[in-house]
Amino acid sequence: RQYYPGDEIRHIDWRAFGKTGRYYIKEFEEETNLRAYLLVDGSGSMAYGQSTLSKFDYARYLAAALGYLLVAQRDAVGLVTFDTQVRERIDPSTNPITFRRITDSLQAWRPGDETSLAGVFSQLIPTLKRRSLIVLISDFFDRLEPLQQALQQFRHERHEVILFQVLAPEEQEFPFTRPTQFRSLEKNSHRVLVDPYRLRTIYLEQFTQFQKALASACGNLGVDLQTLTTAEPYHRALGAYLDARTRRKSKR
Repeated sequence: RQYYPGDEIRHIDWRAFGKTGRYYIKEFEEETNLRAYLLVDGSGSMAYGQSTLSKFDYARYLAAALGYLLVAQRDAVGLVTFDTQVRERIDPSTNPITFRRITDSLQAWRPGDETSLAGVFSQLIPTLKRRSLIVLISDFFDRLEPLQQALQQFRHERHEVILFQVLAPEEQEFPFTRPTQFRSLEKNSHRVLVDPYRLRTIYLEQFTQFQKALASACGNLGVDLQTLTTAEPYHRALGAYLDARTRRKSKR
């Protein structure tokens, strides 16, 4: 590109100057291409799945599909898997071998521990030395205030952040009617026998409040939030979202 006062002199393309008499700056692929981190939640709650794929399987497919799209357009993509802590980290690269490492890691990984979204993000942010696209894939069932603070920290460091919230249809609709024992997927000893009919109204009210609070927090921080269910074909959901995001970008 054309040289402007303040640009690094060491990046001037002297060969181009010799041919044209004008100053041009060399731009390198690693500086101009997007760097993206796919952050995939593997906490116990992501293992839930009754009538369709588990949320974790859905998240893995979604991450792999998005990673493939990024590599296809020569963007650098990396992976971070986590629950209460980072379990594996693969730094972004445009190399197809890196994408293979990402898919191998997603295939081998199994969910199980509790959730600590804010704690993991706070540890991760200082290690991200360059501005990146941060794609968070989770159900985000955690305390919202610390999560909001972590998202704010991402934005303060000028990272672009996208949240894909993956839910099971039962979590949105609570269709249970008979006495049912619910057990925690993060704490094996936590089991509760309830009458879902009596619980349904309270559950849906609290679920709706949580969703509104999450959407409000994201909106205030300029963070994209896309809620998906495991009953929805992930490639359609991803395509519709990317199309909407492209149209928003073109209007700016």
